[in-house]
Parts: sequence; C-alpha cells; structure tokens
Amino acid sequence: MSDIKDVLDGDEVREVLSGTFYRDAAAPSVVKAPRTRSRKKKEEEKPDHYQVICISLYTEDLERLDQKVKLLKDSGHRKMSRSALIRYALDTADLDGLPRPY
Repeated sequence: MSDIKDVLDGDEVREVLSGTFYRDAAAPSVVKAPRTRSRKKKEEEKPDHYQVICISLYTEDLERLDQKVKLLKDSGHRKMSRSALIRYALDTADLDGLPRPY
C-alpha cells in the first residue's frame, strides 16, 4: 500500500486533475471541424440528367409497387426498382383510356 502512495504523490495528482478534469469552464478547448468542400463545388458536381424528388403515395400503392418490383426481379429483371417501374409506366400509359377519377 505504501508503494502506491509513493507513486501517486498528492501534489502531482491534484496538478493533473486541475489541468485536465477541473479546468476553467470559461476557456473550453477548441475542436476544429473537419474540412469539407464548399457548397458551390458540390452543386457543380451534381448530375443534370436526373433530379431527386419527393412524391407521396398511399401505403397500399407502395405495397402494390413493391410487389410488382419483386415479381419482376423474381422473373429475371435483376435491376428492376421502383423508379424503373414508374418510368416504364410513364412510357406505356394509355392517356386516352385513363378514367376521370385519376
């Protein structure tokens, strides 16, 4: 037990604690944020052949869409996705036969 007291001198312990754990709260240490690219540069790098948008669909419609995507994937269309199926529907929609409630 006396060996531990010799290693942990009271004055040294107080000095370490006061400099590390109990330092003045008025002078917090400054931590710099990592450098990031400027916002302007990010905007320039965006592809212009598509846009990310947000649309709302009913839960039932999303379930139907996901079921159709799964069926197509299971039948061999490995890269099928929601957006791909929606693009196909846009290309093949019969606008003349569309009922009024839509």
